[in-house]
Amino acid sequence: MIHTVTLIPGDGIGPEVISAARCVIEATGVTINWEEINAGGEALKHYGTLLPDALIESIKRNRVALKGPITTQVAEGFPSLNVRLRKMFDLYANFRPIKNMPNVPCRFGNVDLMVVRENTEDLYAGLEHEVVPGVVESLKIITERASTRIARFAFDYARKLARREVCAVHKANIMKMSDGLFLNCVRIVASQYPEIKYRELIVDNTCMQLVLNPQQFDILLLENLYGDIISDLGAGLIGGLGLVPGANIGVDGAIFEAVHGSAPDIAGKGVANPTAVMLSSALLLEHLNELEAGRRLRSAIEGVYAEGKHITRDLGGTATTQEFTEAVLRQIDSI
Repeated sequence: MIHTVTLIPGDGIGPEVISAARCVIEATGVTINWEEINAGGEALKHYGTLLPDALIESIKRNRVALKGPITTQVAEGFPSLNVRLRKMFDLYANFRPIKNMPNVPCRFGNVDLMVVRENTEDLYAGLEHEVVPGVVESLKIITERASTRIARFAFDYARKLARREVCAVHKANIMKMSDGLFLNCVRIVASQYPEIKYRELIVDNTCMQLVLNPQQFDILLLENLYGDIISDLGAGLIGGLGLVPGANIGVDGAIFEAVHGSAPDIAGKGVANPTAVMLSSALLLEHLNELEAGRRLRSAIEGVYAEGKHITRDLGGTATTQEFTEAVLRQIDSI
């Protein structure tokens, strides 16, 4: 079967890690017709716009995309294109697997948890205005519809993968209405999955528990902002953002991307770690129902780390992007 997938190289190190991911996907034997159209700063140079109409149409048509990191400016400039794409295609579920890799020095072993994050509302709705000079109001939007469907996604995912527990993370002791609504929706959904353990934890306590004993967690279910923060904290437990894949899933589309940023300071130097986007590619293959190819790719990446000879410099090694990619290709061939 031939799949057509939109390919978004992105900014900074994006084109380098996306090229590496494309190589290893093709090595699995899955046939993909790539429609390559950029977004962000590079798109602005070539198309005169940050988000070309051709890209939007491609994603609508193909309903699946692999995306490199896109630079988002801090406290100025254009709104986050990552957030715009998620809202535009109603990619309401963001999930990020956080799992140890062999030979990566970190404080904890046996970490294997999943962050499931609501992806379309909360403070990321971007509803801000200046009330009077020196006073800005930012609206936190929580709805029954969004809270219920992300809860159902988390419990369905837990059931599908035979995970043991879902933990809802909140701040309902302070935000009694917004986070209270989120919790009430999750509780209703949880009652329909009696075989899955359910508990609730305040977000600040969750942060402490993660750095004390992350192995206690299985699936963390969070609103948008908390999910963004907690997933980066989780990445720090296993060695950094270079190891964490991400997926944005909706009813009519999906975009797969690494969690890390565009790292312009190392762009073009050939030293970027492509692991996260490769693992995101494994999730993409599984989404396309190429389950065996996804398993082979993930096993190949783990095999490179187990061998320990081609670790990139962000994790204490010396391997270049190309050397790491070639090592993954050899592992794919040997599986």
